[in-house]
Amino acid sequence: MTTRPQERKAVGVDPDIKARNLKRLRRNEGQVRGLQKMVSEDRYCADVLTQISAVHEALRAVGRELMRNHLKHCAASAIRSSEHEAGVMYDELVDLMYTHSR
Repeated sequence: MTTRPQERKAVGVDPDIKARNLKRLRRNEGQVRGLQKMVSEDRYCADVLTQISAVHEALRAVGRELMRNHLKHCAASAIRSSEHEAGVMYDELVDLMYTHSR
């Protein structure tokens, strides 16, 4: 039996930013469905690749908003709380930067 790590919640989320992110993600979902259709219809490869690039950029935009929120609320709170929590957060932030800068 595999145990799941404790589900964590954001410390603070701006409702407007959350709404914008959800809107972007729904748009991305539609773009991905469009990509599936393009591939199934044997559309021109360069056109499909262009749409893939657009989806990547749209997801990066959501990622930037989430990173900003994470730094502003979650990281700031952890760093202020204790030396141990700050250390854990610093490690998490470094991992996030390396993982998402590819």
